[in-house]
Amino acid sequence: MSPNARGALFMSASMASFTLNDAMLKTLSDEMSMFQAVFLRGIGSTVLLIALAAAMGLLRLRLSPRDRVMVAVRTVAEIGAAYFFITALFHMPLANANAIMQALPLAVTLAGAVFLREPVGWRRLSAILVGFVGVMLIVRPGAEGFSIYSVYALAAVLSVTVRDLSSRMVSAETPSMTVAIAASVGVLVFAGLGCLGETWQPVSTAGWAALLAASTFIVGGYLFSILTMRVGDIAFIAPFRYTSLLWALLLGLVVFGDWPDPLTLAGAAIVVATGIFTFHRERKLARVQVVVPHAGPPSAPASVDNPGDSL
Repeated sequence: MSPNARGALFMSASMASFTLNDAMLKTLSDEMSMFQAVFLRGIGSTVLLIALAAAMGLLRLRLSPRDRVMVAVRTVAEIGAAYFFITALFHMPLANANAIMQALPLAVTLAGAVFLREPVGWRRLSAILVGFVGVMLIVRPGAEGFSIYSVYALAAVLSVTVRDLSSRMVSAETPSMTVAIAASVGVLVFAGLGCLGETWQPVSTAGWAALLAASTFIVGGYLFSILTMRVGDIAFIAPFRYTSLLWALLLGLVVFGDWPDPLTLAGAAIVVATGIFTFHRERKLARVQVVVPHAGPPSAPASVDNPGDSL
């Protein structure tokens, strides 16, 4: 397989893993609180991540002062993303929550232009505006189906945007797995503190099976997202992240009996189309950039673990 084909396969596998994790967590919404579910999942996923990082030789705890700050900021943003998204997931259809999250690449592109002064032309800015119109079709403020949990999903998009911007500022010397472990530990501690104010619920056999599956799937999502960033052309691979919406539609229908209404589907289609156009423009512009010979490769962000997914 070509590097691009392998990258596309890894991206698709990452999206499937993260969406299956979301579905497993959602099955627990009638059995336990969000904090208890995330805490129990966090124990399993953190242990698996540490073992995996140790086996791969990627467990590095000594970071530069700047990287420590950036990893801390990223971890706080990860905690916010997990809280807002999983709370929304517990109270709204899987496909609807996932569809709102598809606005993430557009939000990251816009935030990169505003805060990191990354160049964004009028075509991509227009695509971003159209994409957010699609988001409004999904959320529909003031409509009968609108709820506070739609706002939670939007807050998750903002949190993951902050997470991804801080990821770009982590140096290449810090392994992605170290950053992922920091995020997992942060979410675990946050969920544990949330459990202190709640009554602990007994976990059924099916509940333990769902928690084990969620822990395994989210680690698979981390691993495949790291592999994704190591092969192929990211501008070619990135659009395959939208396969998560297909998984969410399928799992929502088969597992939960949910299917989005036509306006939600139309909004999701607009968001996906504008996101793919944005990636296409970035790829086209990358081709015409002047390459300075012997300048050496630019510093790459240490953790580009798939945006909006490691929840």
